[in-house]
Amino acid sequence: MISTYFHSNAIDLAMLLIRLAIGPMLIAHGYNKIFGAGGLEGTAGWFEGLGLKPGWLHARVAAFTEISVGIAVTIGLLTPLASAGVIGLMVVAMLTDHRGKGYFVFKGGWEYVLFVAITAAALASAGPGRWSVDNAINLGWFGVRWAVVAVVLGVGAALLMLA
Repeated sequence: MISTYFHSNAIDLAMLLIRLAIGPMLIAHGYNKIFGAGGLEGTAGWFEGLGLKPGWLHARVAAFTEISVGIAVTIGLLTPLASAGVIGLMVVAMLTDHRGKGYFVFKGGWEYVLFVAITAAALASAGPGRWSVDNAINLGWFGVRWAVVAVVLGVGAALLMLA
């Protein structure tokens, strides 16, 4: 029989690794939208080309959301709400930049963003683990209901941004 202590540590490590895979990736994407080649103006022009108007507003909202949600996911703060932000970002990407390009990411498809969105929903369900701010402040917001909340909020926010 597997020791509960070691099983718990394994799950805590797994959730930390998932957070470290998603969070810093989003921070880097948000940072790139602001400080990468072309800066916010270039990002705004790209967004306009995707049909996200006004591009200047969408560029700022996307960059702010990616950085703030990325930080929250990384440190495990308000995990289901942060997961909702991740899901929302990925749904917008899926319905704009990756739309009509098929499934596979190497052809520009939505494979990767779907994977990130589903992983964020799993994070909302399993919780951030013991090595998180949520645990430190005794915030037990995780489970199936919180995963459903994250998906509904994320998809709803994405559809509002696209409306």
